[in-house]
Amino acid sequence: MPDMLAGFTVFDAAAFVLLILGWQGIGWLIEHSSDARPSTSKVMTRYRRDWLRQYVTRNPRIFDSSVLGSLRQGTTFFASACMIAIGGGLALLGNTDRLVGVAEDLTTGQIAPDHVWEAKILAVIVLVASGFLAFVWSHRLFGYCAVVMASVPNEIDDPAAYPRAAKAAEININAARSYNRGLRAVYFAMAALAWLLGPVALMVSVVVTFVILWRREFASRSRATLLAPDTHQGPR
Repeated sequence: MPDMLAGFTVFDAAAFVLLILGWQGIGWLIEHSSDARPSTSKVMTRYRRDWLRQYVTRNPRIFDSSVLGSLRQGTTFFASACMIAIGGGLALLGNTDRLVGVAEDLTTGQIAPDHVWEAKILAVIVLVASGFLAFVWSHRLFGYCAVVMASVPNEIDDPAAYPRAAKAAEININAARSYNRGLRAVYFAMAALAWLLGPVALMVSVVVTFVILWRREFASRSRATLLAPDTHQGPR
């Protein structure tokens, strides 16, 4: 164990802890935001419930299937991208000479042991793998949602119509939550690449990523638009 830790500094340990705290911390803030100041993701849950409520009376329902299909395509794209990234990272781990070459390009004379660079690349791979698993689960949940939506009766007066639609909405919300977790894992995987430049670069990268995600969820124009009251604006 001491040999494995050789080459790492206290700053590396602090930067790694900050990476984990930033990744999990922003996720907690987004998913547990208060009703007084909801995150964009939490606001979208309301629209998803409204969507499935309107779905009951919409006829035909082709538009809804198109929307759900586009959501599934998004999860498929990111899952495929994560698989490619994982494969590239594993190939890099198996080529120590290339890792040393990267080290020589990014540092000025102080070359760390090979296992240090491998550990840094491995941290990125783990984050990308976490994102991959989240995207795969999100894709499956959207599939469940499609099946439940298909089971919603066409008759509005059917007592099972709105309860089934509500179930589909909750599954859709869970799928979106997993999708967002996958995106955050990818964001912080990109931030972890800065570790190749050193612990200070990783700390700065984590803070910047955290601030960007916070702004998008709590201070973006899109959020303001979603929270704006639904007032009637007729043609002028």
